[in-house]
Amino acid sequence: MDVISQLQEQVNTIAALAFNSFGTLQRDAPAVQLSPNYPEPVAKPTEDVINVTEHPKTMSAALVTAAKQFDLLVSALPLSEGGEEAQLKQIAELQAKNEAVGQELQKQLEDAEEELRRVRELFNQAVDNCLNLEKPD
Repeated sequence: MDVISQLQEQVNTIAALAFNSFGTLQRDAPAVQLSPNYPEPVAKPTEDVINVTEHPKTMSAALVTAAKQFDLLVSALPLSEGGEEAQLKQIAELQAKNEAVGQELQKQLEDAEEELRRVRELFNQAVDNCLNLEKPD
């Protein structure tokens, strides 16, 4: 697998870990009273004793590990040769080439539309000629 695909996979892993971490924290967090105007929250009864203090540590460790793996993959990306100036020059060359190809495609499209117009005209003439023929007696 190339580095870019690995980076994409690692981003997906980080997103999944974050999503699961937030969901777990939301699910397992103890209820708190937001204001004295509201009644005291009722603690939810659980059969399993959940260690609320250990889950965040475990989840954050997994996120940090995934982020470090991402950083390693980024550092494995090949450096561009010649720096930013060379990249800008290459981008300009590619844009010029793209423009030339775009103009050629536009010309081909116009030629094809003209050819289609001529074919339609000939078809209409052929239909008119067929309709104007007299039936043999």
